Amino acid sequence: MAKQVTWCYYMPCCAGWVGPTVLLCIYGFCSMMRPIEPFMTEFLTGTYKNLTTEQVTRQVYPVWTYSSLILLIPVLLVTDFLRYKPVIILQGLTYVTAFLLVLVGSGVRSTQLAFFIYSIATAADVAYFSYIYMVVHASYYQRVTSYVTGAILLGYAVGALLAQLLVSLGGVSLYCLAFVTLISVSMALITSIFLPMPKTSLFLNGNSSEDAHDSDSQDFNNKVKRVMTAKHIGRMFRGLILDCKKCYSSVALLFFCIWAATGRCGFYQVTAYTQLLWVHVQPHNFTAYNGGVDAISTLSGAAATVAVGHMSLEWSVWGELILGGFTLLIAGAIFLMDLSDNIWISYTCFILFKTVYMQLTTICTFQIAKTLNRKRYALVFGVNSFVGTVLQSVLTAIVINTSSLQLTITSQFVIYASYFAAISLLFTVRGVYTVLNMKQPAAGNQAERATNLPEASSV
Repeated sequence: MAKQVTWCYYMPCCAGWVGPTVLLCIYGFCSMMRPIEPFMTEFLTGTYKNLTTEQVTRQVYPVWTYSSLILLIPVLLVTDFLRYKPVIILQGLTYVTAFLLVLVGSGVRSTQLAFFIYSIATAADVAYFSYIYMVVHASYYQRVTSYVTGAILLGYAVGALLAQLLVSLGGVSLYCLAFVTLISVSMALITSIFLPMPKTSLFLNGNSSEDAHDSDSQDFNNKVKRVMTAKHIGRMFRGLILDCKKCYSSVALLFFCIWAATGRCGFYQVTAYTQLLWVHVQPHNFTAYNGGVDAISTLSGAAATVAVGHMSLEWSVWGELILGGFTLLIAGAIFLMDLSDNIWISYTCFILFKTVYMQLTTICTFQIAKTLNRKRYALVFGVNSFVGTVLQSVLTAIVINTSSLQLTITSQFVIYASYFAAISLLFTVRGVYTVLNMKQPAAGNQAERATNLPEASSV
């Protein structure tokens, strides 16, 4: 009887959501297939836009970081209120608008506006990833995370490889790459329209029955409606605060969230300014193989991501130690990339950096997802993204926009490598502590069990 119930429970999940999951993967692939990105710095500083390297470094690229910080929380709240699909469509629309401005605009102001609109799209990532976990059962989180993340990485890899082939073999201009990018994100926008609308919100509709009861018992005049709206917003924020306390009360879950936030900060900071480092290393031919390197690093990251989805390991015991050890590898790769004057060594280190990061962030994502119920996943993902963006904004303000420092690009990458080394130290110490406590007899293990990852039903 129990087997029959389980079978009936999984059938709708596996059969009824295959279509939406495939559509979401197609959307992710098309939205990330952007051939212009490996050559964005040359496109902006070359004859196409005639911006200086100083303008791109200190006036254009930071716009994305600061705008993401401002937009992330409002987008998170609007995302859940609108039930995800409209925000995914908005993301596709902003991608189209941003790359259209990059294609036809000129000057610093136009480029800054394009990056501001682009920040809306990246802030809407919370809708993309939260939608995924609404359509599958928790037992599939590990595999679905790896597949969908792999589709995104594959899209980026195909875009980078296509860019490299067109530039190196076909002699295609960067303007044509920008046009291909616009076509790709337009296809993503069209795909998003066909996604089914979720019937429920994850965490902002918990008091809907109470609101309905209040609505039935009171007169529907404008004043009462405003009062009820204010009450609902108040309950919503109180509920969010309580949910945050419950979600982050688990020490083990908290550490996975810490890595997700700090790793996101470091990854986006490094990838945003890597092309400028390559300008420094090889100023006269610095974009010769940028697309190929991006393609290889993304494909290797996608392969590592899918492989993680099929690994059987007691992540609650070994996860933190693995994060600490491999984060040290990331720090070493960035140090070597910065210190070497050989462009090929720099390329190799970047491939290693991106591959390892994608693998570790996938581990964190499915560990967080499988320990939370669907009501709270969007909240935790949004908070982690917000904390990562805050850290990135602080890092950008100190390293990039502090006029008194005027750090060179090599000095900036020394700071980024040291940043990852500090994260590695924290997680290595925590991982050793966790493993040693888990190896103790069961009698001495009770206190630590309280900090282990809880079941989804309890959080």
